[in-house]
Amino acid sequence: MPIPLRVLLAVQPELVTPVLQVVQRVVQRHLLGHTGLKSDEGQGGAVTLIQRFGSAANLNIHLHCLVLDGVYRCDADGSPAFIEADASTYDELNALLHTVIARLMKMITRRGVLVEDMGQTYLAEPDADGEEARTLRPLQAAAITYRIAFAPRSGQKVLTLRYAMPRESATRQPLCADVDGFSLHAAVRVEAHDRKRLEQLCRYITRPALSDERVQLNAAGQVELKLKTPWRDGTTHLVMSPLEFMQRLAALVPRPRLHLIRFHGVLAPNAKLRAQVVPQGPPPPGQAPAPTEAAAAAECEVEPVQARPHRISWARLLKRIFDIHMQHCPHCGAGELKIIAAILERPVIEKILSHLGLDPQPRPKGRAREAGLHFVA
Repeated sequence: MPIPLRVLLAVQPELVTPVLQVVQRVVQRHLLGHTGLKSDEGQGGAVTLIQRFGSAANLNIHLHCLVLDGVYRCDADGSPAFIEADASTYDELNALLHTVIARLMKMITRRGVLVEDMGQTYLAEPDADGEEARTLRPLQAAAITYRIAFAPRSGQKVLTLRYAMPRESATRQPLCADVDGFSLHAAVRVEAHDRKRLEQLCRYITRPALSDERVQLNAAGQVELKLKTPWRDGTTHLVMSPLEFMQRLAALVPRPRLHLIRFHGVLAPNAKLRAQVVPQGPPPPGQAPAPTEAAAAAECEVEPVQARPHRISWARLLKRIFDIHMQHCPHCGAGELKIIAAILERPVIEKILSHLGLDPQPRPKGRAREAGLHFVA
């Protein structure tokens, strides 16, 4: 999205929902046209993740949409049937992007955000009267334009290091359209039933803004942020003071109660076809399967495949995300730890701690530390 629109969505996050609705309506109409169905004859589905950051930890609000490459149409008996859409060409994607831009401009004009006066078009001043909004606005604008909001270097560009050779502008990628600062990327496709590739794509779009491997302190105590991919001018690192780095991180934090994952069409929570389209998870622990399923399992000679858990345990999540092995024994390193019981009775807890040679009495509460942070604005 263009920089003015990024600033607008950062200052007025309530506009993210109507922007996303416009994009999804245009995309779903495009898919219906490629299947030869009318708007009331089929329904598509999508999952959108609203990503707020770029590779340089800059504030870059954009949309990652996982869209079904087709629509569902109900048969005579009411069961949904998937109809795959024809592949799109570059010219069709370019026309689709022009339609999205026109609808977005019409929407924000109707809401009074885009003002036309004496032949000129500009964005109206955001309505941010709260103290929090006024404080965040310079942080957000600076994080979008790669500048510094506060401190002695206010308004200046972030320092850069160039350890790579400059390169020419990249050629046009297939199935990627760029118009007036807007871009549409549709070159990634996952085949049906390729769950591993789909999980990789989902983990990519839900990744955090930074990784520990790309952030380090130099000898001068400054923060060096390594870019994921060098820029065209050869820039490989950004250099900031710790306070400037905290300003950048503060701008990336979304507002409270702002959902960053949205579901559309047949994948929406209240969609009528969702129960027939989305695979159902295994029954809760202790619940017997349906009689037909139990009978079929008894008659089957082949051992049934173990159902995948509906939720991933906290220990497994910590291992996959933070590489923390909670189930490994800290003494031998090979054994697997398991939760035996949760003990809540105080006498039993004191008895166990005393047997282990630990003090059963809690430590006295210490005084709160005095604030030692000093900020320069």
